[in-house]
Amino acid sequence: MMLIGLGGFFGAITRFYLGKYLAHPYPWATFFINSTGSFALGLLFALQPSDMIWQLIGIGFLGAYTTFSTFSFECLQLMEQKKEKQAMMYICTTVIVGIICATLGFLVG
Repeated sequence: MMLIGLGGFFGAITRFYLGKYLAHPYPWATFFINSTGSFALGLLFALQPSDMIWQLIGIGFLGAYTTFSTFSFECLQLMEQKKEKQAMMYICTTVIVGIICATLGFLVG
């Protein structure tokens, strides 16, 4: 439990600062964070780490680093701004690129 909390602490801070650094009207920051998090989780899974490393990095850090709730909220914001086409593109590219990144991470590992 402590390892998950510790990893989550650093994952959330990393996401927060990356989000500020990559701030843009289009949600590129969340797209980047979720894509790199998918790659890292695929890589970590392929490396078959110990339970402690999995809890620290896989569940804790990457669980807090990636964000489905922010992704969902940004989609809602795009739709409220009458940018339905951008919202659909964002949804499709995030899901497809996320799966591709996880697969690449797994293959690299």
